[in-house]
Amino acid sequence: MFNNDVDRLSYYYQKGWAKDAQLRMYVQFEVISPKQYTEITGNEYVLS
Repeated sequence: MFNNDVDRLSYYYQKGWAKDAQLRMYVQFEVISPKQYTEITGNEYVLS
């Protein structure tokens, strides 16, 4: 169903199954890039 992690996480985010905090963790673990985080959420990725 999903070609890659970005597609999967984007779908989960749209469904409300993944939240911003969870996606930030995926960036920290280098599963997705900060740019991909922004594309999925519409929010700028800021290091915390």
